[in-house]
Amino acid sequence: MRRSSRPSRRDVMAALSASAVAHLLPAFELEAAPLTYGLSAQRLDDGVWMIAGRQEAITQKNGGAIANIVIFDTSAGAVIVDTGPSRRFGEELSALATELTGKPVARVFLTHIHPDHVFGNQAFKPEALAATEGVVKGLKDMGEGYADAMYRAAGDWMRGTELVLPKSVVAAGVEDFGNRRLRLLTMRGHTASDLVIFDERSGFLVAGDLVFLDRAATTPNANLEHWKIALANLGGIPHRLLVPGHGPAENSTRGLDQTRQWIMMIEDTIRGAFDRGLDINEAAALPLPAWTEGIALARYEYERSLTHIYPKLEAERLPQVGGRAR
Repeated sequence: MRRSSRPSRRDVMAALSASAVAHLLPAFELEAAPLTYGLSAQRLDDGVWMIAGRQEAITQKNGGAIANIVIFDTSAGAVIVDTGPSRRFGEELSALATELTGKPVARVFLTHIHPDHVFGNQAFKPEALAATEGVVKGLKDMGEGYADAMYRAAGDWMRGTELVLPKSVVAAGVEDFGNRRLRLLTMRGHTASDLVIFDERSGFLVAGDLVFLDRAATTPNANLEHWKIALANLGGIPHRLLVPGHGPAENSTRGLDQTRQWIMMIEDTIRGAFDRGLDINEAAALPLPAWTEGIALARYEYERSLTHIYPKLEAERLPQVGGRAR
């Protein structure tokens, strides 16, 4: 990827120690990161593992390791779904996948553009990385900005990390890896392009961030109407286990139901606040339903959603004066 000759924030952080730049980033507490994420995998089935992400926001303590990662053992090699937040994470993921399967990595699928799912790409050959055309385009357009944001949020964990684009573009269809057939489903809603993977051998449905469980869903790039349609489509796919992008894997509809309920709640609450004439600070102070008390980061993600949904409502609904929103 062509880069500006002007050093980015992550270039500066990669060149200097955390202590040397601490005064430049007063909003964050910089600490030297440990040398390893200490990745461990939960066995979901014969030849299928999940590395569980933390039910947290990205911080310098967790290194951005908040997304679920799936590893499949196939006779053609290891197949991985998503690569995590940093080069260091990707390198540990590659080593763990090889250890678990006893084979080199044959393919790595990226479910969508968000940085906690794609910045481990550097540990894999670009030819092995596969994503939809929409994901590739999104990373070209927004990847540099995501990288800068990750360096601010995760700090030293990101040292040496650069964006690597996938070279294999996939669409809806089937890919065979020896004894395992993966069905690729292209959807949208959480982002403009979301890839879902159904493993016909195990009956497992890897939904990416179209599904969150026990953790509030993120919406910065979401189209809520498209997302609700995607959830309905996912619910129509018979499966033995659903692996969400965040939260525990379960053989239930809880993730689908909870994600749909969260989307409808923020939509109704935020639109209702706008229609009542509340300003954004008043809307942020509104109480959330009691059921959200068991959802990690509920208040945090509600307020994040508010910051991008409210301006859209203002642009759509406020009177135009001189061709510009009042």
